[in-house]
Amino acid sequence: MVKDPYQALGVAKNATPEQIKKAYRKLARTSHPDLNPGNREAEERFKEISAAYDLLSDPDKRARFDRGEIDASGAEKPRWSDYRTYAEGARGGKYREGAPFGDLDLDDILGDLLRRRGAGAGGPGAMHWTFGGENVRMRGADAHYSLRVPFVDACLGATRRVTLPHGRSLDVRIPPGTENGQTLRLKGQGSPGTGGGPAGDALVEIQVEPHAHFTRQGYDIHVEVPITLQEAVLGGKITVPTLTGRVSLTVPPWSNSGTVMRLKGKGVPHGARHGDQLVKLRIALPEKPDQALQDFLAEWGKSHDYDARAKLG
Repeated sequence: MVKDPYQALGVAKNATPEQIKKAYRKLARTSHPDLNPGNREAEERFKEISAAYDLLSDPDKRARFDRGEIDASGAEKPRWSDYRTYAEGARGGKYREGAPFGDLDLDDILGDLLRRRGAGAGGPGAMHWTFGGENVRMRGADAHYSLRVPFVDACLGATRRVTLPHGRSLDVRIPPGTENGQTLRLKGQGSPGTGGGPAGDALVEIQVEPHAHFTRQGYDIHVEVPITLQEAVLGGKITVPTLTGRVSLTVPPWSNSGTVMRLKGKGVPHGARHGDQLVKLRIALPEKPDQALQDFLAEWGKSHDYDARAKLG
């Protein structure tokens, strides 16, 4: 059973989007599979919090979940009409004037529809409906599903196996560049038709799982990468993650926090082209205080008139 998204992130139902994002980032840092290789519990925990964030970070999905229209996985909840009200209101009544078959009684129609069952054009056991002896062929209903796809697989393309309600499993091809909320149509994989009519389609809504480091804007991938104070001042080569693995990047001397560097062709593929990856640098100080660095900067500050906030006025 999919866990309640609010419980998964440890936030209240009235949490703000900022609180939800902060809770997700905090949990993702400790549960990401890259930081816990071989730990299945951490992997499942990361999937759970990613699913929760995907639902709660989308205002429309969050509102529909709160109203009880979808469940914690994002799937539609069945909505049933009140049969008693329908039946009692229809019993013995005529179709309203101007509607199709306005002079027929509902009981007559249902009786005619259900009068025969036999082997029609759709094969043995198919429902065979008639109106005045004429065959009625009806297309089967479409079936709706949701499929969670990892961020990288949605960007680069992948194949995922899904099991349909009637027990048949099939492979669904996720095209490169698939976006969150995009619907894939599988022809003829829905409910069977009636009277030899064609089967409906299966409509699979893709839910892209958030990534711990990457975000996507169009066909470009954005990532923030920490660098040391030494790398920021002196420059040097660093490795950064991309959709297809780690690559080397040269940091120029005197690179400040907020500097954005572009990796051409390392973004999302679309046709024969690729987007880019934009790497935002962030200076990260050592986690533990360094006395030698503190002493050096103290002496440096005595002989250098440097005001980092001078432009603020």
